[in-house]
Parts: sequence; structure tokens; C-alpha cells
Amino acid sequence: MTDSSTETSDTQYQAAVDRTEERARLQAQVLRKKSMLIFGPEGVGKTRLLQSFIPTQPLALYVGHMSSPRDLLLGLIQNLHRLEKRQLRLPTSPQSLRTSSLKGMVLRALDELPFLLFLDHLSGPSRVVTGLIKEMNYYGRTPIYFAARTPHMEDVGGLLPMCSDRSERLEVRNLPPSIALRFAKREAEKSGLWSSNLESALDSIVDWCDGNPGAILQMLKMAQYDRYRLGDQIKAHILYLDFRMGRR
Repeated sequence: MTDSSTETSDTQYQAAVDRTEERARLQAQVLRKKSMLIFGPEGVGKTRLLQSFIPTQPLALYVGHMSSPRDLLLGLIQNLHRLEKRQLRLPTSPQSLRTSSLKGMVLRALDELPFLLFLDHLSGPSRVVTGLIKEMNYYGRTPIYFAARTPHMEDVGGLLPMCSDRSERLEVRNLPPSIALRFAKREAEKSGLWSSNLESALDSIVDWCDGNPGAILQMLKMAQYDRYRLGDQIKAHILYLDFRMGRR
């Protein structure tokens, strides 16, 4: 018979790693057809959350990076092609078209079907990009879910008023210490990482990373390299210094 405390612990762990609570809040916002800002530090799992959620939405359009209005429009048209909505009459070679033509096609598509827009890695969008996103929002008709590191102006820019209410913001936080340590142990086991000081090294890694899952995974990957090994031990402090200095 399985111990009930173990079952609860497993359930809590899986819910935290799978972001069950965050997914539920995102789903509720989708049902309300309201836009939402998803924010949290780099590596916390915003992209993972979006990419696991989007397949449940048949009319979801996802753009992972955008440096200009044209990048955004081409990304959306690529998504529309993937959805195979024939009534939209999309061009087979959109790269040859002017940005104004691409914009017209995307706006018509948004007017014809109830799409959801997911924009990832938002970082201080220009006024032109911000204006385009607001126009695609159609004054609230097309919900937009965008991910950024913080809810501050330097990351969200002029889109901040779109999600001014607390209910329109979803913070994705680092894992709690006990969950993060269990995550680190499982990932180390999956990768075959071993050392005689593995337990203390994992404790240190989780503490240094403040429970950030992306940072934990990166440091575990680095711990496989010969330069961070001394015999059968991990040189955890050297690993940490190199991680902080971006030597990855």
C-alpha cells in the first residue's frame, strides 16, 4: 500500500512542476476572453507554460520572438498556415509581400475567427510594435497573452494598460525549496549525473539558483563537464562562478 503522505507529496510536486495552478488561471482568463500578462524571471518556465497550454486551444497563434512588426506578422501568418484555415486565403510566399499587406491579412483573419494570440519573450517593444499589438487586440475582441520578465514598463512597454488589473497578471515564480531540490535530484538522475558529493552539490545549486528551474537545469548540464570535476567530485563553487559570469 502506498503511503498517503508520499502520494500527497508526489501530487504537490507534480502540480508545482507542471504549473497546474498557473494553467488554471490562464484557462479561466481565456474563457473570459480577456488578455493577460504572464511574467517571471528568465528560466522560470514561462515559455514551457505557454507551449504546454497552447495545444489545448485550437485557435491559438504563438510567436516566440519579435524584433519588428514584420517579424510579428510573418510569425502569425506562419501560424495561420499551420492551422489550415482555408477560408482565410493566405499567400504561399508571404516574405515577398509588403508589411502593409501582411497586416491587412492578419487583421482580416482576426476578424473572421476567434483567435487567441500568445506573444512570448516580450522585451521593451517599440511604439510601432505596441501599436500593432493594440490594433490586433481590436479593443478587446482578440485576447492577447504576452510573456515578459517583469510587469514593468522596460519589459512590457506601452502594453501595460492592457493588463492594469491584478486579475489580468499571472506571476510565474521560482519553485519552493523542497520542490526545487526534488526537481534537481530527478533531473540529475535522468541525466546520469553522479559524484561522491552530489547531495551537497545539489543543495548548493538549488540555493544559488533560488529554485529557478531553468538555472538548475543549466548548472546540472555544466556539472557534466570535465572542468567542473575533481576526481569523483563536482567543483560546485567554480561551477557557480562560471554560471554567474555567463561561461556556459
